[in-house]
Parts: sequence; structure tokens; C-alpha cells
Amino acid sequence: MSGGSHAKSDINVTPLIDIVLVLLIIFIVMVPGLSKSLPVVVPQVVKTDKPTPPDPKNPPIVVTVEPTSDNKDYKFQLQSDAIQLAELADRLTPVVQLQPAGMRKVFVRVDEEVPYQVAVNVLDQIRRASERAKKETAAKPEWGGLDGGDIKVVMAVKKRNP
Repeated sequence: MSGGSHAKSDINVTPLIDIVLVLLIIFIVMVPGLSKSLPVVVPQVVKTDKPTPPDPKNPPIVVTVEPTSDNKDYKFQLQSDAIQLAELADRLTPVVQLQPAGMRKVFVRVDEEVPYQVAVNVLDQIRRASERAKKETAAKPEWGGLDGGDIKVVMAVKKRNP
């Protein structure tokens, strides 16, 4: 061995440059394909002073729960008719079936003095009416097997004036 021959310790960077260039080309080709987007239409907020009046063909269904005058029991009303809690599901089912499919809605007005459990019992009766209405509607041939959808419940607490 002569004095001029020793091992070279430099790193061969040619393969590294080849890999980096291939990755760069891949990213240049793929980036325009990733930036595709779908057009989105954002609804505009329309402020009105007056709420829309209820549809006379489809009046809202209102269930009201209030304590009696002695605050020992509770009064239940479907629209303006006094009913018992146990018969709410039976009376509500045919009324709900008259509403358009997918738009079944019941408004529940609960007095602030009514305990939470009583309100839950009312909601349970509405759920039973929803299940019955769906089952009976799906059985009708004119609906073609559609069930009409679940009842949506809108609940409001009625505050007493001091």
C-alpha cells in the first residue's frame, strides 16, 4: 500500500437527491388534485319582526301541563280539551297522523311549578304516541310503507307573573 491510497469518507448524495426530486415531482402533481372543493351555499339570515302565522290547514298541536289550584295535582290539556295523562298517547296518535310526513311536531307548555318528573311523564306519553303513529302510518297502503317520521317536541316553560 502506498501512501496515497486510503479510504474515502465522503457520503454519496446522488441517490438522496434522486429520491428528493421524485418526491418533489409527486407533490407537485398531487397538490392541485387535493385542493378541489365543492361549492357551498350559505343560507342568508332574514330578520323579521313578526313570526310566520301558523298554517290554518295544519294547526300546531299543544299539550299544556299546569298545577291545580291547590298545587297537589296537575291538569293536562291537549289543545283546549282537558285529558288525563294516561290517555294522552291514545288521543294524540290520530291527531299526529294528520300532520304531514316528516313534519310531525308537538308543542309542550309546562308551568314552572310542575316537577321535572311530571314533564318527563308527558314526554314519555308523546314518545308512545309517536311510535304508534309511525306503526299505524307504515301499515297504510296509501303511504307506501313510509312511517311519517318521529314527532319532534318543542318544550316551553310558562313563567308565572309575580
